[in-house]
Amino acid sequence: MQLSFLRPLYDRPGPWCSVYLDASRDTEDARPALDLRWRALKGELLEQGADAPTVDAVERVVRGHTPMPGDYGIAVFATRGRAVLSEYLSAPPLRDLAAVSELPHTMPLLAQRGEQIAWVRVLADRTGADAVAVSAGGVPRRAHVTGREEFQLRRVNPGGWSQSRYQRAAMEAWHHNAGDAAAATVELAEKVGADVLVVAGDVRATGMIAAQLPSRWQDVVVRTDAGSRHAGADPTLMDDLTVQTIAEVADQRITATLDRFGMQEDVGAGLDAVVSALQRNQVDTMLIVDDPSSTEELWIGPGPTDISTDPGQLTAMSVPDPHRVRADAALVRALVGTAAELTVLAPDEAPELTDGVGAVLRYVDPATPGRGNG
Repeated sequence: MQLSFLRPLYDRPGPWCSVYLDASRDTEDARPALDLRWRALKGELLEQGADAPTVDAVERVVRGHTPMPGDYGIAVFATRGRAVLSEYLSAPPLRDLAAVSELPHTMPLLAQRGEQIAWVRVLADRTGADAVAVSAGGVPRRAHVTGREEFQLRRVNPGGWSQSRYQRAAMEAWHHNAGDAAAATVELAEKVGADVLVVAGDVRATGMIAAQLPSRWQDVVVRTDAGSRHAGADPTLMDDLTVQTIAEVADQRITATLDRFGMQEDVGAGLDAVVSALQRNQVDTMLIVDDPSSTEELWIGPGPTDISTDPGQLTAMSVPDPHRVRADAALVRALVGTAAELTVLAPDEAPELTDGVGAVLRYVDPATPGRGNG
């Protein structure tokens, strides 16, 4: 998971208000219920010492956000009278939460976000295509393609000497229209950095589109005859297949990261080893088991790599006045500051991960702490 979207949170000093709220509005009493939940969280923020302007900034987001259909949540991070980042959650948080701390409490957001996959889906027929693309950060883009060829799109059987000419004309028209759709698909895929392309709809059209994609995209194409561009067509099957495809790609990415970690022979395993690697800007991808009940803490200084299990080590590194914070908050800040990535695991995905944390390293040398340690 790329974490660059969190960078604005670490460009400003705290203290931070971090709020996770079930904002669902799918029942008649949803608005009063939302109001009650927010009032409870607002009281918690004030009890923890949050300043009124910052609480007001959170409240403006909570009360002013655009409602979504169904069950969902929102996460808001604010400091010094300003809401710096707000995110929709695809499902309500496990529990409503309000925290005031030196660093923003981002781990619940990252755990719920999961592995982010950039994707493009194209729904095609022989006249054109409708495409939607979503980046890893969730920003959607759309394209509607009307093929250049509108005449003679059905292969007819008129009989006589002209039959083959009509059929060739139809095939050429389909091919040209598929080429236009393929070009639009590639443009979207490049803009969002797509990990997978789902090409759905008319079986002949999807085949022609897939065949005209550049070779670099051929290996990530998934074709299906689900879906139709006809008005009133049921999109359920196509939507389900898209979700399944994205989930499979996410699982493959997690498996690949675990394999890379396993090949390091325990280098980068455990909290001490990961912290040492972060100090050296050595981490490529950190793995962490999602544990909302964790009370682990670390010591930090002003810089992202000012991180340690021992305040004396930071003092020896000329870091003034080390502060103790949540371990996951310190780890995430260090990852963002060193442009490293994160893989969040469920407990059953890494039952033997030491301290629930490990790292795939950018480089390994004999001095790397943790070599040979479990």
